[in-house]
Amino acid sequence: MKQAKRYTLMVLMIQSKLSQSLDDVAGIFKRKLNKLHQSAETRLMEYHQEHTQRTEKLISQFRNVLKTYGDNEAGVPPSLSDIRNAMSEEPAILLAECEEHLAYAGNNYYPFMLKLYKPQRAQLLNCLELLELGSSSEDSSILLALETILEYRNTHKQELGHYEEFVAQPWVNDKWKKLIFNADTKTVNRKYFELCVLSRIKNELSSGDLFIRYSLEHSDYRKELISWDEYEQGLSEYTDMLGFSKDSKTFATELKKTLSELSTQVDEQFQSNEFLDFNNDQLVIRRHQNIPEPQQLKKLDEALRDSLEEKSIVDILVESEQWLDAHKLFKPVSGFESKLDNPRKRFISTLFCYGCNLGPTQTARSIKTLSRKQVAWLNLKYVTEEKLEKAIVKTVNAYNKFELPSFWGSGKSASADGTKWNVYEQNLLSEYHIRYGGYGGIGYYHVSDTYIALFSHFIPCGVYEAIYILDGLIKNESDIQPDVIHGDTQAQSTTVFGLAHLLGIDLMPRIRNIKKLVFYKADGRTKYKHINRLFRGNINWSLIERHLPDMLRVALSIQAGKISPSTILKRLGTYSRKNRLYFAFRELGRAIRTIFLLKYISDVELRRTIHSATNKSEEFNNFTKWLFFGGDGIIAENVRHEQRKVIKYNQLVANLVILHNVQSMTEVLSQLKQRQMPISEEVLKFLSPYRTEHINRFGDYHLDLSKKRKPLNYKLDIIKSQSPQ
Repeated sequence: MKQAKRYTLMVLMIQSKLSQSLDDVAGIFKRKLNKLHQSAETRLMEYHQEHTQRTEKLISQFRNVLKTYGDNEAGVPPSLSDIRNAMSEEPAILLAECEEHLAYAGNNYYPFMLKLYKPQRAQLLNCLELLELGSSSEDSSILLALETILEYRNTHKQELGHYEEFVAQPWVNDKWKKLIFNADTKTVNRKYFELCVLSRIKNELSSGDLFIRYSLEHSDYRKELISWDEYEQGLSEYTDMLGFSKDSKTFATELKKTLSELSTQVDEQFQSNEFLDFNNDQLVIRRHQNIPEPQQLKKLDEALRDSLEEKSIVDILVESEQWLDAHKLFKPVSGFESKLDNPRKRFISTLFCYGCNLGPTQTARSIKTLSRKQVAWLNLKYVTEEKLEKAIVKTVNAYNKFELPSFWGSGKSASADGTKWNVYEQNLLSEYHIRYGGYGGIGYYHVSDTYIALFSHFIPCGVYEAIYILDGLIKNESDIQPDVIHGDTQAQSTTVFGLAHLLGIDLMPRIRNIKKLVFYKADGRTKYKHINRLFRGNINWSLIERHLPDMLRVALSIQAGKISPSTILKRLGTYSRKNRLYFAFRELGRAIRTIFLLKYISDVELRRTIHSATNKSEEFNNFTKWLFFGGDGIIAENVRHEQRKVIKYNQLVANLVILHNVQSMTEVLSQLKQRQMPISEEVLKFLSPYRTEHINRFGDYHLDLSKKRKPLNYKLDIIKSQSPQ
């Protein structure tokens, strides 16, 4: 390799590692602060529970004082001795208890953060000293506050004389002001001020108001967008492809018309809709009945169970890999030619090791012909996330050629859902998940309506899942290209709806607690006869019209691969008064989500479709967990990119097993058809490739690569040539 090329690769590697390190430092900083806030909130709840009796005592004392006033003759104030006799304890003690109670009033948990902050302070400030922060707006007051904190980092002073400089800052809320500023001495409490500033920096990193130089995850997203010249060149072609106007005024007018007409239609059909009603001004959606299973399904399912050949998980991986030659996708990361002996065997062993979570040591014990170092070495030197994704795409494309998946879906829609994966608590990258409980991360999967998983992410527990819902469709390179995405209630927000619309993606999540969501009118002057009480706001069309070019520039940048949807949604997912894009996407999303919600409440078939799609995601999550049977289901890797690789390994294993199941089911169904067993499309729709009863996960594993395998046969017929019954 030429010297110039070596230096170029070295610089690129250093830059990549620097960006990754800065992102890890920022991630540690945000996670530790999140944990501080969560722990303080927990302490506040415990405090309220423990001091219920004290609160009742203070109220009782106040009652006694009032009673003393009331018992005196009219116009004759009680004496101080009367008031003192009404108190059961010394006034100083009662006053101290009152002050303590008022400090935590209004659910103010900030005072509890101080004790928790002390052992974390040095590490948090070290993180900020390593990061070169910048402001994406003209407001840099938070950076000036950070400079002050770092300047006085080693001082022992508890009070600082910067009262006038920071007291009027809008990012210091009333709860913080009570703790930070002393109006009498005109001083600032240093520790509380530090906590306030650090908390604000965390929020502004999430909203994009602050960026980190040389970072990838927290970069200045404005520099990643296409130029305005590139925007003008690609605008007409893009809007023509998606079927909406590039003119801002026309775009807003057409969208307003769509929302208005749909609202009128739903209002007119409301009384004839047996599934809708109002109860005390709350919308009630009655449950729809599920489509009953065909009578023949049980018999066919039993025939499949009896006919599928029992195999070990390793045999299934061997056969599936030989069909695809997936090992050829994995070359040395260094770029040099492979010199591995028996690369297929090494790859299958490594795939089994990390995809089923046995770990290198246990894999070497079970397969016996390889050492622990050989298994781990291949993972480090040959396997990357990108190569695993290519193997996943190859598996999906092979699966898509079979006839059987076409009975389960068209491939035009997918569902996204997350499931928690456990990691060890003593890990700077692990985080406690409130909803799932325990430490870990979220495996987030995009599952086609044909049951195969198209894409996967491994995301931190503290991140809102909805910001990743569009990434899977944008990054998906397989032959299955859905343009409709379903998800659970957590998979939506107004900004996600707005961005999805401009990307040509129909976001259709399952909705729970619909009464908590706001419907918006196209025109506030319009009154509806039946559904008027649904609406609690009006769309600001001028805001959408004014900022449509900015929003379309983001969409074109995503299409050009300059920026990912999750990168921009991280900036739009947190409320920020400084980010005009947030307000624009939020307003557009309000209109798009209202259109969807009106369709959702009025169309029972749409609700049934969404319910079915999200169920497939939940089934896939259970299927992947079943295959991840080693190591108590805990991801043992402590490095973020290795954790992401484990999720990709597991998805590849799951997809290979699904491919193998479809091949085996197709063979059995074809044989059953030849025996004149009646098989209808309606029955096939109720089958699933997530079958496990014929798979042996445990015991000794033998990699028999010499055994002849049947090739994949995509042309086996199940329905078409079946003779009439």
